[in-house]
Amino acid sequence: MKYVIIGAGPTGLGAAHRLLELGERDFVILERDGHAGGLAASFRDSAGFTWDIGGHVVFSRYEYFNSLLDSLLGDDRLEHQRIARVRMADTWVPYPFQNNIRHLPRELVWECVQGLLRERSPHLANFRDWIDYVFGSGIARLFMRPYNFKVWATPPELMQYSWIGERVSVVDLEGVLKNLVLGLDDSGWGPNNTFRFPLHGGTGEIFNRLAARVEGHLRLNASVVRVDIKGKAVELADGQRVEWEHLLNTGPLDRLVQDWVRPESDELHRAAADLEHNRVFVSGVGVEGMREDPTCWMYFPESDCPFYRVTNFHNYSPNNVAIPGRQMGFMSEVSSSRHKPENLAGMQDQVIGGLRATTLVRRDDAIASTWEMNVEYGYPVPTLGRDRALAVVQPWLEERRVYSRGRFGGWKYEVANMDHSVMQGVEWAERMVQGLEERTYRVG
Repeated sequence: MKYVIIGAGPTGLGAAHRLLELGERDFVILERDGHAGGLAASFRDSAGFTWDIGGHVVFSRYEYFNSLLDSLLGDDRLEHQRIARVRMADTWVPYPFQNNIRHLPRELVWECVQGLLRERSPHLANFRDWIDYVFGSGIARLFMRPYNFKVWATPPELMQYSWIGERVSVVDLEGVLKNLVLGLDDSGWGPNNTFRFPLHGGTGEIFNRLAARVEGHLRLNASVVRVDIKGKAVELADGQRVEWEHLLNTGPLDRLVQDWVRPESDELHRAAADLEHNRVFVSGVGVEGMREDPTCWMYFPESDCPFYRVTNFHNYSPNNVAIPGRQMGFMSEVSSSRHKPENLAGMQDQVIGGLRATTLVRRDDAIASTWEMNVEYGYPVPTLGRDRALAVVQPWLEERRVYSRGRFGGWKYEVANMDHSVMQGVEWAERMVQGLEERTYRVG
């Protein structure tokens, strides 16, 4: 084949769709699972509840992506104004936390303000330094440090901070004091303050429909076990061999180097070993009954629950529950890593306990359904050594016409949203066919 694509997630499907638009037919997508979508797939449990692999929302500033989404979903979608909150000190604080500290007990408000008023060192060596400098000791202690450790399962002192961009709302002392004195809330920050969601089928419905457009080029249950760089071929678990002129990998970059390519280069292996990720346990808990709560999702920095985020999935679409209007669906996420080991065997019980401890589920609520998934690759962690590793691995691959893109193929969290991932595939296809420069993901 002229083009072989490993993985039918957002990046692989985006690349395939764009190849077809550009008149290319000589390509195949190899997907190890029996379904498309990757980390953006959705699943329906035995009780009739639909669950995503974590809390996805659809928003974008890419004109191509928005047009593609419109053509895929048409009117089969809902639009939401984001309502997000932080659980702390037995109360709910509107998100972003740092803009709305007036909702905290007074002693904690003063701790946050005191930290902002004190002089702070501008010498930044890592993410922890950045947190302390930007937010001060109070907000750092109460929210930023514990929450980020819960998410990344990595100490912030082992992470860089160049990835932040629009990912984290910074703090403005004048704005904080104004909100305190005037009793104002400020919850409009961020690119995802409005978002769309499929009416039926969860986020995965988007990619099921996209996969249908490239169906003749998609091979499911086709698991790659080796990439032969010299022979320009991929070997599959069933013994088949598929030759390629150009290879797009959208699977984990570390696995590509360490398990599939097997290069005779210690430097390449050492670089790949510096690429770190966390794992995420995704829990779905369906509950009988409804309560008035317009919140979309919530953040949990404290230790009274194992999860860092819970999504009111019944608010994304009423069809995400088995009996719309009469049930709730809570989708929770728990991270783990070598820095933060977790007992995943008993995690579902811990999640239900945490939902009760944080008042989302009451003691007398009847559980209608439970669902869980252990995601081996959850977030690509922007560690201090990540950029050095990518500077070794990516040029080596590209010299051999192997291109690695997507959430874990590119290993850059700052361009790993759903729209980023699709556009990485689209732009790769345009580079291959039209010679255009990639804009979302750059090598070198």
